[in-house]
Amino acid sequence: MSDIDTVGIAGSRVRSFIERVEQLEQEIAELTEGKKEVFAEAKGEGFDVKILKEIIKLRKQDKDERDEHETLLDLYMRAMEEPEPVAKAA
Repeated sequence: MSDIDTVGIAGSRVRSFIERVEQLEQEIAELTEGKKEVFAEAKGEGFDVKILKEIIKLRKQDKDERDEHETLLDLYMRAMEEPEPVAKAA
C-alpha cells in the first residue's frame, strides 16, 4: 500500500476536483473574452467604455450604498474647492 492510500486520499476524487476547477477556469476565460468583445463593439459604436464600466459598477450597488457614495463624493469635491484656512502666527 502506498502512502497516499494510507492517508485515505482517493486519487480519482482529487482528479475530479482538479478537472472541475480547470473547467470553470476555462469557462471564466471564455466569458472574459466575450466581455472584451462586447466592450470592443460598444467602443466601435462610439460609446465610452470607461463610463459603461462605471455604470456597471454603480448598478451592482444598492440604492443606499449609491446614495452614500454620491454624498461623500460631493462632500469631498466641495471640500477641495474651499480655500484652506491660514493659521495665524503667534
